[in-house]
Amino acid sequence: MSSVLFLVDHSGGKVAKAAAELATFAKSIGESIAVVFASNPAEIASQLNNISVDKVITATGDWDKYGPAAIADGLAQIIAAKKPNALLITSSAAGKEIAARVAVKTNSGIITDAVGVDKDLITTQSVFGGSTTVHSAVTTGTPVITLRANSIEPVATTSAAAVEEFSVSISDSAKLATITSATAAVKGGRPELTEASVVVSGGRGTNGDFKPVEELADALGAAVGASRAATDAGWYPHSHQVGQTGKTVSPQLYVAAGISGAIQHRAGMQTSKTIVAINKDPEAPILEIADFAVIGDLFNVLPQATEKIKARKA
Repeated sequence: MSSVLFLVDHSGGKVAKAAAELATFAKSIGESIAVVFASNPAEIASQLNNISVDKVITATGDWDKYGPAAIADGLAQIIAAKKPNALLITSSAAGKEIAARVAVKTNSGIITDAVGVDKDLITTQSVFGGSTTVHSAVTTGTPVITLRANSIEPVATTSAAAVEEFSVSISDSAKLATITSATAAVKGGRPELTEASVVVSGGRGTNGDFKPVEELADALGAAVGASRAATDAGWYPHSHQVGQTGKTVSPQLYVAAGISGAIQHRAGMQTSKTIVAINKDPEAPILEIADFAVIGDLFNVLPQATEKIKARKA
């Protein structure tokens, strides 16, 4: 039977939503094996009982001190010992660094930013700004695949997976750089942009006023995004930029307000399941990929939408 390792994302002692998505992909291929690197692996492993996990491998070590290089060391050693059919990692900045290091250490092929992978380990990617869909597979070594968050609906299940402790040795080369301190990003009440199932983004059309965008996002329980034009103008933090040089999102619903839809922005959101565009320009490129479009001023449209949503909730 095929077995698939997936790296469990966690922060602040909590397992990230993306872990359940990776588990669902892994389970669709074969035996789903979660890999946990943490100073408190038992606590993290205990949170995996409601996702599709057949087995959990834990490793204790100074992962917070040595970072991706040390985790890559550990994954390479686990791959050598367990010989899985593939390794799945969330397609975040850290995830892609770890994946690249593992691929080098294991002499394996790597595919990044996939939005799907089937039982034959053939992946689906959206490339060239979302204009082309590519199906590809790794032919050398153990396939290392990073998957975008929100690419699959996680399957909830009740499981009591067996836990195995694995002894990992960190190489001297992985200890050359150390993390002396880290400050977690200050989070508000909104979900993390890359993990949110609904995203409301604003662009040049906001003229710097993101209030209606934020109010609609709060009514929907959504994350707030922004185009490069908006972040470059200083209207919204760069950490919220969606696009080729920002963050890639793939939510169930993406609302683009006052965003023209340049290819740079489309590259970061085109795989969204449903796209709604609000724009005064009936020729805006964003309308080419929108499932629903409203031709109008966002300052008129968004408050009305927010009011209707709140009324429905009440």
